[in-house]
Amino acid sequence: MAVAASPLTIACAEESAEDERAPLSMVIFGSMEAGPAKTFLSVGMKRALGGGLAQSGFRLFMKAGGSQEQTRRHTPHGTTYKAESQALIGYEWRIGDSFLALYAGSDFQSEQRIEPFGPSFVETRYGARLQADLWSTPMPGMMLQANAYASTLNGRLWARVAPGWQVPLGFYAGPEFEAYRERDYRKLRLGLHLTGLRLLGLEWRLTGGWQHASDRPSALYATLGLHWLR
Repeated sequence: MAVAASPLTIACAEESAEDERAPLSMVIFGSMEAGPAKTFLSVGMKRALGGGLAQSGFRLFMKAGGSQEQTRRHTPHGTTYKAESQALIGYEWRIGDSFLALYAGSDFQSEQRIEPFGPSFVETRYGARLQADLWSTPMPGMMLQANAYASTLNGRLWARVAPGWQVPLGFYAGPEFEAYRERDYRKLRLGLHLTGLRLLGLEWRLTGGWQHASDRPSALYATLGLHWLR
Protein backbone atom coordinates (compact mmCIF):
# COMPACT_ATOMS: atom_id res chain seq x y z
CA MET A 1 0.00 0.00 0.00
CA ALA A 2 1.15 3.49 -0.83
CA VAL A 3 1.27 5.98 2.04
CA ALA A 4 1.47 9.77 1.55
CA ALA A 5 1.45 12.77 3.84
CA SER A 6 -1.42 15.16 3.21
CA PRO A 7 -0.49 18.52 1.61
CA LEU A 8 -2.20 20.29 4.52
CA THR A 9 0.09 18.56 7.03
CA ILE A 10 3.16 19.37 4.94
CA ALA A 11 2.14 23.02 4.58
CA CYS A 12 1.59 23.41 8.35
CA ALA A 13 4.92 21.74 9.12
CA GLU A 14 6.76 23.88 6.56
CA GLU A 15 5.28 27.06 8.06
CA SER A 16 6.24 26.16 11.64
CA ALA A 17 9.80 25.25 10.59
CA GLU A 18 10.34 28.05 8.10
CA ASP A 19 12.91 29.93 10.18
CA GLU A 20 14.54 26.89 11.76
CA ARG A 21 15.59 24.54 8.97
CA ALA A 22 15.39 23.74 5.27
CA PRO A 23 12.00 22.83 3.75
CA LEU A 24 10.74 19.36 4.62
CA SER A 25 11.99 16.96 1.97
CA MET A 26 11.17 13.43 3.17
CA VAL A 27 8.31 11.32 4.49
CA ILE A 28 9.09 8.11 6.39
CA PHE A 29 6.10 5.77 6.51
CA GLY A 30 5.09 2.36 7.77
CA SER A 31 2.06 0.10 7.88
CA MET A 32 0.77 -3.07 9.51
CA GLU A 33 -2.02 -5.21 8.08
CA ALA A 34 -3.74 -8.04 9.92
CA GLY A 35 -6.28 -10.64 8.83
CA PRO A 36 -7.31 -14.15 9.87
CA ALA A 37 -4.67 -15.85 7.68
CA LYS A 38 -2.06 -13.17 6.93
CA THR A 39 0.05 -10.50 8.65
CA PHE A 40 1.98 -7.90 6.65
CA LEU A 41 4.47 -5.22 7.78
CA SER A 42 6.16 -2.56 5.65
CA VAL A 43 8.35 0.52 5.95
CA GLY A 44 9.53 3.03 3.39
CA MET A 45 10.26 6.61 2.47
CA LYS A 46 9.48 9.25 -0.14
CA ARG A 47 12.13 11.95 -0.72
CA ALA A 48 12.09 15.11 -2.76
CA LEU A 49 15.06 15.27 -5.15
CA GLY A 50 15.82 18.96 -4.85
CA GLY A 51 13.57 21.47 -3.07
CA GLY A 52 10.87 20.42 -0.61
CA LEU A 53 7.73 18.31 -0.59
CA ALA A 54 5.48 21.38 -0.76
CA GLN A 55 6.58 22.05 -4.38
CA SER A 56 6.29 20.03 -7.56
CA GLY A 57 9.37 18.02 -8.43
CA PHE A 58 11.07 14.68 -8.80
CA ARG A 59 10.69 12.08 -6.05
CA LEU A 60 12.50 8.94 -4.89
CA PHE A 61 10.18 6.27 -3.47
CA MET A 62 11.52 3.19 -1.66
CA LYS A 63 9.59 0.54 0.27
CA ALA A 64 10.28 -2.87 1.85
CA GLY A 65 7.89 -5.29 3.49
CA GLY A 66 7.33 -8.84 4.65
CA SER A 67 4.40 -11.13 5.34
CA GLN A 68 3.49 -14.44 6.95
CA GLU A 69 0.41 -16.29 5.74
CA GLN A 70 -1.19 -19.70 5.46
CA THR A 71 -0.17 -21.53 2.30
CA ARG A 72 -3.45 -23.42 1.97
CA ARG A 73 -6.99 -22.87 3.12
CA HIS A 74 -7.40 -26.36 4.60
CA THR A 75 -5.20 -28.20 7.10
CA PRO A 76 -2.34 -28.81 7.05
CA HIS A 77 -2.11 -25.10 6.17
CA GLY A 78 1.65 -24.76 5.87
CA THR A 79 3.31 -21.34 6.15
CA THR A 80 4.49 -18.96 3.45
CA TYR A 81 6.94 -16.14 4.18
CA LYS A 82 7.32 -13.34 1.64
CA ALA A 83 9.71 -10.40 1.43
CA GLU A 84 9.32 -7.61 -1.11
CA SER A 85 10.88 -4.28 -2.04
CA GLN A 86 10.37 -1.49 -4.55
CA ALA A 87 12.69 1.31 -5.71
CA LEU A 88 10.91 3.93 -7.84
CA ILE A 89 11.63 7.32 -9.38
CA GLY A 90 8.84 9.69 -10.34
CA TYR A 91 7.45 13.19 -10.55
CA GLU A 92 4.92 14.84 -8.29
CA TRP A 93 2.67 17.69 -9.42
CA ARG A 94 1.31 19.93 -6.64
CA ILE A 95 -1.58 22.36 -7.06
CA GLY A 96 -2.66 23.99 -3.82
CA ASP A 97 -3.68 21.27 -1.37
CA SER A 98 -3.70 18.54 -4.05
CA PHE A 99 -1.02 16.42 -5.70
CA LEU A 100 -0.62 13.72 -8.32
CA ALA A 101 2.52 11.54 -8.42
CA LEU A 102 3.58 9.03 -11.08
CA TYR A 103 6.45 6.55 -10.49
CA ALA A 104 8.28 3.78 -12.32
CA GLY A 105 10.98 1.36 -11.16
CA SER A 106 11.88 -2.09 -9.92
CA ASP A 107 9.79 -4.67 -8.05
CA PHE A 108 11.26 -7.64 -6.16
CA GLN A 109 9.80 -10.53 -4.16
CA SER A 110 11.19 -13.64 -2.50
CA GLU A 111 8.91 -16.39 -1.25
CA GLN A 112 9.55 -19.36 1.02
CA ARG A 113 6.93 -22.04 1.63
CA ILE A 114 7.42 -24.33 4.61
CA GLU A 115 5.43 -27.54 4.31
CA PRO A 116 4.43 -29.69 7.32
CA PHE A 117 5.54 -32.77 5.37
CA GLY A 118 8.09 -32.51 2.61
CA PRO A 119 10.76 -30.06 1.43
CA SER A 120 10.53 -26.28 1.61
CA PHE A 121 10.09 -24.22 -1.53
CA VAL A 122 11.97 -20.97 -2.27
CA GLU A 123 11.36 -18.67 -5.23
CA THR A 124 12.71 -15.22 -6.16
CA ARG A 125 11.13 -12.92 -8.75
CA TYR A 126 12.06 -9.56 -10.28
CA GLY A 127 9.86 -7.21 -12.22
CA ALA A 128 8.94 -3.64 -13.16
CA ARG A 129 6.32 -1.49 -11.48
CA LEU A 130 4.25 1.58 -12.39
CA GLN A 131 2.56 3.46 -9.54
CA ALA A 132 0.25 6.48 -9.19
CA ASP A 133 -0.75 8.38 -6.02
CA LEU A 134 -3.40 11.10 -5.76
CA TRP A 135 -4.44 13.34 -2.88
CA SER A 136 -7.14 15.87 -3.70
CA THR A 137 -9.30 18.33 -1.77
CA PRO A 138 -12.24 18.82 -4.15
CA MET A 139 -14.07 21.04 -1.66
CA PRO A 140 -13.54 22.45 1.85
CA GLY A 141 -13.73 19.73 4.49
CA MET A 142 -13.44 16.89 1.97
CA MET A 143 -10.49 14.88 0.68
CA LEU A 144 -10.02 12.12 -1.89
CA GLN A 145 -7.09 9.69 -1.75
CA ALA A 146 -6.46 7.23 -4.58
CA ASN A 147 -3.52 4.89 -5.18
CA ALA A 148 -2.84 2.27 -7.83
CA TYR A 149 -0.03 0.16 -9.24
CA ALA A 150 0.65 -2.38 -11.97
CA SER A 151 3.54 -4.84 -11.75
CA THR A 152 4.95 -7.45 -14.09
CA LEU A 153 5.29 -9.81 -11.08
CA ASN A 154 2.48 -12.29 -11.75
CA GLY A 155 0.52 -9.59 -13.57
CA ARG A 156 -0.37 -7.77 -10.35
CA LEU A 157 -2.92 -4.94 -10.36
CA TRP A 158 -3.97 -3.01 -7.24
CA ALA A 159 -6.13 0.06 -6.62
CA ARG A 160 -7.53 1.87 -3.58
CA VAL A 161 -9.97 4.78 -3.40
CA ALA A 162 -10.81 6.50 -0.09
CA PRO A 163 -12.91 9.69 0.06
CA GLY A 164 -13.16 11.36 3.45
CA TRP A 165 -14.90 14.20 5.27
CA GLN A 166 -13.29 16.23 8.03
CA VAL A 167 -14.74 15.82 11.52
CA PRO A 168 -14.56 18.41 14.35
CA LEU A 169 -11.42 16.73 15.79
CA GLY A 170 -9.55 17.53 12.57
CA PHE A 171 -9.05 14.13 10.94
CA TYR A 172 -10.96 12.67 8.00
CA ALA A 173 -13.41 9.75 8.05
CA GLY A 174 -15.00 7.89 5.17
CA PRO A 175 -15.30 4.65 3.17
CA GLU A 176 -12.44 2.69 1.62
CA PHE A 177 -12.63 0.57 -1.54
CA GLU A 178 -9.72 -1.69 -2.51
CA ALA A 179 -9.22 -4.27 -5.29
CA TYR A 180 -6.29 -6.60 -6.06
CA ARG A 181 -5.54 -9.15 -8.78
CA GLU A 182 -2.65 -11.59 -9.24
CA ARG A 183 -2.87 -14.38 -11.83
CA ASP A 184 -6.00 -16.34 -10.82
CA TYR A 185 -6.27 -14.67 -7.38
CA ARG A 186 -8.72 -11.85 -6.62
CA LYS A 187 -9.36 -9.78 -3.50
CA LEU A 188 -11.94 -7.05 -2.81
CA ARG A 189 -12.22 -4.91 0.31
CA LEU A 190 -14.80 -2.51 1.66
CA GLY A 191 -14.06 -0.67 4.88
CA LEU A 192 -14.00 2.57 6.84
CA HIS A 193 -10.92 4.74 7.37
CA LEU A 194 -9.77 7.44 9.77
CA THR A 195 -7.01 9.51 8.16
CA GLY A 196 -4.95 12.33 9.66
CA LEU A 197 -4.96 11.30 13.31
CA ARG A 198 -2.04 13.07 15.03
CA LEU A 199 -0.25 11.52 18.00
CA LEU A 200 3.38 11.46 19.25
CA GLY A 201 4.55 13.69 16.42
CA LEU A 202 3.27 11.25 13.79
CA GLU A 203 0.23 11.15 11.53
CA TRP A 204 -1.81 7.93 11.63
CA ARG A 205 -4.39 6.12 9.51
CA LEU A 206 -6.71 3.40 10.79
CA THR A 207 -8.79 1.21 8.49
CA GLY A 208 -11.05 -1.74 9.12
CA GLY A 209 -13.68 -3.60 7.17
CA TRP A 210 -14.67 -6.70 5.25
CA GLN A 211 -12.70 -8.50 2.56
CA HIS A 212 -13.54 -11.21 0.07
CA ALA A 213 -10.76 -13.29 -1.51
CA SER A 214 -11.12 -15.84 -4.28
CA ASP A 215 -9.41 -18.63 -2.30
CA ARG A 216 -10.84 -18.06 1.22
CA PRO A 217 -14.10 -17.23 3.00
CA SER A 218 -14.96 -13.57 3.54
CA ALA A 219 -13.36 -12.14 6.69
CA LEU A 220 -12.52 -8.98 8.63
CA TYR A 221 -9.31 -7.03 8.05
CA ALA A 222 -7.56 -4.12 9.80
CA THR A 223 -4.74 -1.80 8.74
CA LEU A 224 -2.63 0.67 10.72
CA GLY A 225 -0.51 3.20 8.84
CA LEU A 226 1.72 6.08 9.93
CA HIS A 227 4.08 8.66 8.50
CA TRP A 228 6.70 11.05 9.83
CA LEU A 229 7.81 14.22 8.07
CA ARG A 230 11.53 15.08 8.03
